[in-house]
Amino acid sequence: MTDSDREIQNLICTYAERLDAGDLDGVAALFTHGRICGVENGPPETIFEGTARVRQMYEMATRLYEDGTPKTKHNTSNVQLVVDEEGGTARGRSYYCVTQATPDLPLQVIVTGHYHDTFQRLDGVWWFDSRTMFVDQMGDVSHHLKF
Repeated sequence: MTDSDREIQNLICTYAERLDAGDLDGVAALFTHGRICGVENGPPETIFEGTARVRQMYEMATRLYEDGTPKTKHNTSNVQLVVDEEGGTARGRSYYCVTQATPDLPLQVIVTGHYHDTFQRLDGVWWFDSRTMFVDQMGDVSHHLKF
């Protein structure tokens, strides 16, 4: 594993960690130079670019509880990375599995899917360039999402 592989994997894990902590500003900061695409090749309204728009997306969608967290655990696995060291770019694919437990919802898997990501290295630091989210299986997300 190269330093770039490790740094990008840490970035992927930081996303999940910040989201589970309810740190929506921190999640948005990961996309300072990037965007989240709700669906592949989707309409412009499903693309959230830059810190402010990504923050807005999570604020609109994510239910936070009295402790400031969404009471979720985003588990990311099967990470595959292809890094172009010379070009300072990378692409990745991974799976996610989200569990949740609230006072009214027993611990359970609420959604699984996969990500297609691109990354860019700017001034020696790896950033998300894009993240496209795909839902593969959906359970009860009513305690997690606002819609």
